[in-house]
Amino acid sequence: MAKVLVSGGAGFIGSHIVEAYLASGFEVVVVDNLSTGKRENLPPGVTFYEGDITSPLDMEEIFSRERPDYVNHHAAQINLRRSTEEPLFDAQVNILGSISLLELSVKYRVKKFIFASTGGAIYGEVETPPAHEDMPTLPLSPYGVAKRSVELYLNYYHKVQGLDFVALRYGNVYGPRQDPRGEAGVIAIFISRIIKGEPCIIFGDGRKTRDYVYVKDIAKANLLALSVSGVYNLGTGKETSVLELVEFLKKVSGRDFQVIFEEERKGEINRIALCSEKARETLGWTPSFSLEEGISQTWKWFKETKQ
Repeated sequence: MAKVLVSGGAGFIGSHIVEAYLASGFEVVVVDNLSTGKRENLPPGVTFYEGDITSPLDMEEIFSRERPDYVNHHAAQINLRRSTEEPLFDAQVNILGSISLLELSVKYRVKKFIFASTGGAIYGEVETPPAHEDMPTLPLSPYGVAKRSVELYLNYYHKVQGLDFVALRYGNVYGPRQDPRGEAGVIAIFISRIIKGEPCIIFGDGRKTRDYVYVKDIAKANLLALSVSGVYNLGTGKETSVLELVEFLKKVSGRDFQVIFEEERKGEINRIALCSEKARETLGWTPSFSLEEGISQTWKWFKETKQ
């Protein structure tokens, strides 16, 4: 039975990927420092280590004991706005932590390294979305810079050290288990506020667009990624503005909630959508959930768990 080590596997996206690997018969090892992840996100049958990717000693001990066939790297500093306020901290986690895992992956002869990159922050301003993988990458935040940096390190480790890799550039991922208390995840934040009867806050005029992709579609892509190599966008190809998102949420929730507009925040792009044609052709991946279906599933989960 092949073994996959998932860093950040107790987190929102990571835990769905862990479930997908388990369901497909893989042995799964999770490393998470629980800064944003939660033990209760993990299904039975997982080997769990509370450890930090920025601690080489922690990671060396785990790799030495478990000797994984594959590494799926989702542990990260995920807050784009924090990256602009604390770029040094962002780089320590997202760049140096990733290099530590890459070094160990070479040392312990990992077959493939799967990296959670970003499509939303890596391209910078795109005049005519959707963005393609071969477009220039001009990120406007340290978070995006760090993700692109790791992609370049992946290329180095592949060309020079022989480590096979896949980098998956995600759109704006949403779904059950997303933490509304973080700064990332407008859908989770809005749903939590609607349930509590609080107003939803829009920064700017609400016309910024994003490509929202449901977390179970992302988990499926991470399973398919075990059999390919290279860099892939994962999105729907559709732009959705925050104002349109509000209308979807009103329809799904059946509530006419208050919306408050506040000053725009720095470091955020205006428009993005991702072309995932390469993923369709090579991975056989296409998103299964429409935005309305995904929001309905997410709303149901938040209602049931009283987040």
